[in-house]
Amino acid sequence: MLSELIAGMVAQSLDIKARFFADNTSKLADLAEVLAHGFRRGHKVLIFGNGGSAADAQHIAAEFVGRFVPDRPALPALSLSTDTSVLTSIGNDYGFETVFARQIEALGQAGDSAIAISTSGNSPNVLAGIAAARNKGMYTVGLTGEGGGKVAEQVEVVFRVPTRYTPRIQETHIMIGHVLCELVDRLMFPELYPQD
Repeated sequence: MLSELIAGMVAQSLDIKARFFADNTSKLADLAEVLAHGFRRGHKVLIFGNGGSAADAQHIAAEFVGRFVPDRPALPALSLSTDTSVLTSIGNDYGFETVFARQIEALGQAGDSAIAISTSGNSPNVLAGIAAARNKGMYTVGLTGEGGGKVAEQVEVVFRVPTRYTPRIQETHIMIGHVLCELVDRLMFPELYPQD
């Protein structure tokens, strides 16, 4: 019984990923070009979301700042969900809805990119962060579920995972992050990826 459940979960996850990447290959390639161009010009990427999406933001930022696979120079990326003093002071003084927007006001600059992660696409603090990023002249990206929510209406490019089931959305979001990290690495440091 449990083995059948596992097989069903895996099959569902693989199907959703296959459909997503089949439909979004060129958009992902374009975004990788945008991020690599920004990094080359000294710009950074700010990534944010709540709960599991906060963990994804932290994970993706770590891959850029540390390394993805080959050893290469650090790339400037920040997760806006990791500094508990900043989060709690902003939340206490201004309200939880502003925890990302306030950080973007402080850290974002024109030419930077903002990646907003929300499975529903309707998290108020994520939407406020997008608005702050747009006000700063940043390039805005949304990772959502199939509906897209309000995020889809406010970003320059949106990636909708074709399901409303949160675990499968999150599994695809982290794969999107990994794909972007490798594409950016290959664009910026092709010498580290000899003919495969």
